[in-house]
Amino acid sequence: MNRFALFSIILLISFCISSSTFAAKSIIAPEWVISEWINGSGTSLHDLRGKVVVVEFFQLWCPGCNKFSIPLMKEWGQTFHGEIEAEDLKIVSIHTVFEGHDYQMPERLRDFVKEKGIHHLVGIDHHKPGEHLPETMQRYNTMGTPEVTIIDQDGLIRMQRFGGFDAHQAEQLIRHLLTSG
Repeated sequence: MNRFALFSIILLISFCISSSTFAAKSIIAPEWVISEWINGSGTSLHDLRGKVVVVEFFQLWCPGCNKFSIPLMKEWGQTFHGEIEAEDLKIVSIHTVFEGHDYQMPERLRDFVKEKGIHHLVGIDHHKPGEHLPETMQRYNTMGTPEVTIIDQDGLIRMQRFGGFDAHQAEQLIRHLLTSG
């Protein structure tokens, strides 16, 4: 295969992956099931209708979460401080433990949240008895952690991305949703 054809195929695949990542999926975001809230009394997704919602799925021992998504949520908390104060935007982190259950206990998570200086709402994903994966993680069909989902004012998932991603492009999506809603 010549280099031009190979380059064209790679470019096409990259474009398809990039465009599908940030395209509107037109899927109604499922309600989350939280067993405990940290940094507040909690909320339901239904109560957040009319707001843009950023949901971070994370684990406290996840390297990608500690290097990428947790700092990003803190950064967006500062970047969008005015929109959060105006209640146009809500950032919610959900601790979705699917491994290392004995280590990632709620007490350790509470200490972790304080240590990391996380001030937005953090929920602990609920486990049904006998289930390995927590309920919200299953409902959102997440691939693991970190995963970030952006939900528009109508409750539709507009972006759902596992691992690292173009944070600037996601931030532009948030800005677009805030101005078009």
